[in-house]
Amino acid sequence: MSDKDQDIFLQEMSDVRPIRADKKVALEKTKPSTQTLAKRRQAATATTAKDTNFLSAEHIDPVKPLDILEFKRDGVQHGVYKNLRLGKYSIDARLDLHRMTVEQARTSLYQFVQDCMNHDIRCALITHGKGEGREHPALLKSCVANWLPQFDDVLAFHSAQKHHGASGATYILLKKSEQKRQENWEKHSRRK
Repeated sequence: MSDKDQDIFLQEMSDVRPIRADKKVALEKTKPSTQTLAKRRQAATATTAKDTNFLSAEHIDPVKPLDILEFKRDGVQHGVYKNLRLGKYSIDARLDLHRMTVEQARTSLYQFVQDCMNHDIRCALITHGKGEGREHPALLKSCVANWLPQFDDVLAFHSAQKHHGASGATYILLKKSEQKRQENWEKHSRRK
C-alpha cells in the first residue's frame, strides 16, 4: 500500500468508532447425572438396533409343518443349489429358534445373518421346528420362509436333510465376502 493509499484509508476511517457490546449473561452449564446419561445411551442404542432390522412380523404367508422350503436367486448355479439341497456343504454356523417368540426369532435371525457375513460364513443351518400340534402350526417356519428372501446376502435356502432336522430346519447359502472372492480368483488364476 502506498503512502497516498494509506492517507486516504485513514481519512475515511477517522470517524469510525468501535461498536459497544452489551454485557453478556453467563449461563450455568449443568451436567446430567450419570444415571440420566446411561438411560439416554440405552434408549439411543435400542432405537438404532430396531431401526436397522428390516424384517417384519406382519403379513407372514403361512406354510404347513411338513412343507419343503426352497429358494434360489437368479445367478446361483444349478450344481451349487443341488449341493446345498443335498446337504453336501459343511455347516459353519447354526441357529436354533426353538422356544423363541416371533419377535425374539426376528431379532436372532437378523443378527445371525449379519454375524455370518462378518465372519465369512457361506453355509449355515437354521433350526426352526415344524410346529406340529400347536395352535399356530409352523409359525416360526413360516416366518423364516418369509424373512430369508428379504436378505440380499442370502443366495439360496432349502429344507435340510433328515439327519439335520428335515423340514424342521433350513440350510442357507450366503454370498461370498469380497475377501473370499479375491482369494478364490487368485486360487483359480494360478491353475492357468
